[in-house]
Amino acid sequence: MRRVQHGPLAGLVSLFVLLAGIGATVGLGPAGWLAGTAYGMVLCGLLARALRGAGGSGLGPADVVTLGRAVLIGGVTALVADGFTRAAPVPLLVGLAAVALLLDAVDGQVARRTGTASDLGARFDMEVDAYLILLLGVQLAPTAGVWVLALGAMRYAFVVAGWTSPWLRGTLPPRQWRKVVAALQGIVLVVAAAGVLPPVGATVLLAGAFALLVESFGRDVGWLWRHRPVAATDGAALRRDEPVRVPAHLPA
Repeated sequence: MRRVQHGPLAGLVSLFVLLAGIGATVGLGPAGWLAGTAYGMVLCGLLARALRGAGGSGLGPADVVTLGRAVLIGGVTALVADGFTRAAPVPLLVGLAAVALLLDAVDGQVARRTGTASDLGARFDMEVDAYLILLLGVQLAPTAGVWVLALGAMRYAFVVAGWTSPWLRGTLPPRQWRKVVAALQGIVLVVAAAGVLPPVGATVLLAGAFALLVESFGRDVGWLWRHRPVAATDGAALRRDEPVRVPAHLPA
């Protein structure tokens, strides 16, 4: 299967084209350009580093779809940042985020049908999802309340907690409900950002999504605690059922 060798650079160029298009149509201020450019540079650098770590084999077909999602989210980043200095074009922001969410159902199917699923692709997809959820929370925080940031911040807090508690970095078993809850976060945030619901209805919807997220994280943390490593008599760390591994995915 043919792989794209210059994916990070192509993504960066595509993002600049998107930002230019946004600027030419609805306008984009200095804050938006700065945030969009910084996002693109970080994305390009991290993806290039990950590809080198994976052997430099390039992006597979599914990874290209995920990169397209990341480019769209770069546009959302610019619009959210621009909204701090002037009124953001909500329909465009919501449209870009909605397309990015819809494509989330595509890259996995492409990976399976082309036989190009990889740990890098799964991690790339997960990070894009997590960032979009956090970004939409930032967009909603001024109207819905700062607490809505918890929907996106919880996953990053879990990662930070794993730095001091290695048992949190264990591999979780596949669970469909985890994927459902993760998908619901994005959908609920996009609906709330679109402003199609009254404030009370949006708050209830966001609170419900948060409750599901807490339940999902709590269940995964409980599983990891029950299967955490135990100290052996010779001082080595043993796991009750399997060795600790870097997780292919994190709870959501």
